[in-house]
Amino acid sequence: MTKSTAPHLRNPRSRETPRSVHIVGTGSYVPDRIMTNADLEKMVDTTDEWIVSRSGIRERRIAPDHMCTSDMAAEAARRAMDQAGVREHEIDLIICATITPDMPFPATACLIQQKIGARRAAAFDMEAACSGFLYGLEIGQQFITSGTFNTVLVIGAEKLSTIVDWQDRATCVLFGDGAGAAILRSHGTTHGILTTCMGADGSQSDILLMPAGGAKYPASKESVSAGMHYLKMSGKEVFKQAVTAMQTAAEQALAKCNLTIDDIKCVIPHQANIRILEAIADRLGASMDKVYVNLDRYGNVSAASVAIALDEAARKGRFQRGDLILLIVFGSGLTWASCVIQW
Repeated sequence: MTKSTAPHLRNPRSRETPRSVHIVGTGSYVPDRIMTNADLEKMVDTTDEWIVSRSGIRERRIAPDHMCTSDMAAEAARRAMDQAGVREHEIDLIICATITPDMPFPATACLIQQKIGARRAAAFDMEAACSGFLYGLEIGQQFITSGTFNTVLVIGAEKLSTIVDWQDRATCVLFGDGAGAAILRSHGTTHGILTTCMGADGSQSDILLMPAGGAKYPASKESVSAGMHYLKMSGKEVFKQAVTAMQTAAEQALAKCNLTIDDIKCVIPHQANIRILEAIADRLGASMDKVYVNLDRYGNVSAASVAIALDEAARKGRFQRGDLILLIVFGSGLTWASCVIQW
C-alpha cells in the first residue's frame, strides 16, 4: 500500500459490523496425474501451439476414476486446517462451491464433513460456477459477522473431467480438476475481508452451461446420446462478457475501499484464459507482474481456480501481512464477483 493512500483506506463494513473476518488458513489439492497438451494431441485434432496461443494452458490435472470431488475437497480442507491450527471440532460451518458435486444430493459439503470429522459443523453446497468460491467467502463472512458462527470452512472443488466432452477440442483443452479451501474467523475489528462485490445476468445463461441432468432435461437415453451432459460454451461471447464483468467488479470493489490498483499488492483472477487475464490487467492499469497466474499448470478448475491460486500465492510469499489483495472471478450464470482483502 502506498504511503500517499494508506491513511485513506476505507473498510466499508466497519460502520456496520463489529467483527471483521479474516482468512486464517488456506489449503489446496490437485491430483497427481498431469495431462499435457502433447497428450491431448493424441486424443483430438489440436496442437500444443494452438492451445497455448489461445489459452495459455500447457497442462492440467486429472483425477482418477475412484476420486470424487469430496475427496479432493477434504484434502484441501485438511491442509487449510493444518495451516490455521484449527481442529475438526472447531469448525461451525462448511460451504462447498461446486458444479460437479459427487451426486445431486446429499450435499457434497455433508460428505466432506464426514471425511474430515467435523461432526458439529452445519454444511451445505452452493453453486455460482467459477464465481463460487468468492460467493462462498461472502456467505461465510455473513455468518461470522452476524454472530451465528465463529469458524467457517469455505471450499471450491471440481472434477470437471467428468463433464468435459473429450472429443470437443474447443472445450476439452481448457479444464482440469482440483480443490482449494480457506478457513474464516474473526480477529478483532481491523484488516480482513474489506469488501465483496457480486453480480449476475441470467439472460446470458445459454453461453456456458451443461444442458441436461437437472429437472428440465433428466437423464435419458436421448439426452446421453445427444451429448447434453457435457459442458457447452460459446467461447467468443464468454470472453467478451468475462472481461467487461471482471473489470467492472474490480473497479467497484476498489472504489468502495477508496483504493486504486496501485495500492494492490497482488491481483488473483479466475484462471480461465491468459488473454482474459491480460485484458483485465490492461484495463485496470496493472502490470502482469502483479497478477498471479497458474492456469498454465492447472487450466480452468471453475470454483476451485481462485481458491488454489490464493493458496499458492500465499505460500509463495506473493503478499505479506497487511498487504492488499484483489480477487476477481467470472462464471456461468452469468455470475461475477470481486473481493478486496487486507491480509
